[in-house]
Amino acid sequence: MDSGTIQVLISMVCYMLVVIGIGIYFMKRANKNSEEFFLGGRSLGPWVAAFSAEASDMSGWLLMGLPGVAYWCGLSDALWTAVGLAAGTYLNWLIVAKRLRGYSVVANNSITLPDFFSNRFREKKKILMMISSLFILVFFTVYASSCFVTCGKLFSALFGVEYIYMMIIGAAFVLVYTFLGGFLAESASDFMQAIVMIFALCAVVICGTVAAGGFNAVVDNAQSIPGFLEFFGIATPEVVDGVQQVSAAGAPLFGAAGEYGVLSVISTMAWGLGYFGMPQVLLRFMAIRRPQELKKSRRIAVVWVLISLAAAVLIGIIGRALYPTALLTAGAAENIFIVLSTNLLPPLIAGVVMAGILAATISSSDSYLLIAASALSKNIYQGIAKKNATDKQVMNMSRITLIVISVIGVVIALDENSVIFNIVSFAWAGFGATFGPVLIFSLFWKRINRAGAVAGMVSGAAMVFLWNLAIKPLGGVFGIYELLPAFVVSCVLIVVVSLAGKTPSAELQQDFEEAKVYTGK
Repeated sequence: MDSGTIQVLISMVCYMLVVIGIGIYFMKRANKNSEEFFLGGRSLGPWVAAFSAEASDMSGWLLMGLPGVAYWCGLSDALWTAVGLAAGTYLNWLIVAKRLRGYSVVANNSITLPDFFSNRFREKKKILMMISSLFILVFFTVYASSCFVTCGKLFSALFGVEYIYMMIIGAAFVLVYTFLGGFLAESASDFMQAIVMIFALCAVVICGTVAAGGFNAVVDNAQSIPGFLEFFGIATPEVVDGVQQVSAAGAPLFGAAGEYGVLSVISTMAWGLGYFGMPQVLLRFMAIRRPQELKKSRRIAVVWVLISLAAAVLIGIIGRALYPTALLTAGAAENIFIVLSTNLLPPLIAGVVMAGILAATISSSDSYLLIAASALSKNIYQGIAKKNATDKQVMNMSRITLIVISVIGVVIALDENSVIFNIVSFAWAGFGATFGPVLIFSLFWKRINRAGAVAGMVSGAAMVFLWNLAIKPLGGVFGIYELLPAFVVSCVLIVVVSLAGKTPSAELQQDFEEAKVYTGK
């Protein structure tokens, strides 16, 4: 390694030591009982709740996946995705947060999402708990693998070590950290990581713009590429075997601009629907100290998201101006943030910025692992299989689950050419369609019954797989993002099955009314 790489490594190691220190600091409290480990005793303040929710949600795709899309095919796809995500963030905090915080207490003090669904309908046979827990395990294992891919790409690009070894080391670090501190350590470190992430994004945007000759120079370059800077058009790189071709003069080759119609815009903005079913975000709503603090949290979260998404899209466009032929595949394009950081910033600062990617990855993967572990240990093991299990047994089972999920995630992440954005989009659709409609109806519609909830959950998840694997490849109008049709189908079945079935009991209706007026302590 040269001296610059060593300085980058030093910065990143220091950052990792701080993160481990946070885990150790919270270790005693986290191991007090399962509620502390999985929900932090409902003690999050508004700043920590907001920052940790968004940092755990955005993950490494914010710093690698989204800039990679903008670098590869221009503004439209990345921009409309960002618009959908920003709108979804705002509406989720505005509509869902306060009601879920209150209802989760009313519903027998639920501390996980499967807990809430089961208690919301006062289940005796834990069907909803089982279904929701299994889907959490499936989709979060996929999600965790995307984080491991990010770690592998980051370290491999920085230090020139083979991807697979760097990916495994990154996964091991995340596992050890999550083992230590549970939800509180995760939320506290996510607060710090959100700050690092937004600093990293803004620093690279500013330095990249200056290096490119100013904002006008970046815009001029983007406008010279057909479809690259259009809201309703898209750039089409000329590729052979997935590799973009370069002209004799050394310029990247693009075909005629593609069409990005209204259906494409609606499809891409449908990313915003995913927020209503994201367990890692919904848990922050349940864990905030007082419901009255959610308004402040909403404002903080929305400002953070707007700045971060805008910066991520700009990084891809700036990167195409500065390094037009450096990254010639869709997968490689996701390294543009790393290329800009290491080439434009002093090594120690670059190390801090690289820690931003690590921060994004850790803040998400620890959430994914922890929620998946709670789904198996708290909901399936203690809630169904062994109802008299002690808190210690639940904690031990959760740590075994963490190891198993991490191993499966590593296996999925073995492919170095995996595109982070594609992995995340599938898991995002899975959660959004499986849990989003059921959660919204559970919180705001008194008439929903358990049969309707089961139908909505199963149909949403099934439609994500069906649309992605069998219908979407047909193209045309069927090429829309699978979250949209799956979300609609889930909503329709919830209403139809609920109206066709029994009216909810008086106890359930009383719980619903109590949750409407819940104000907290």
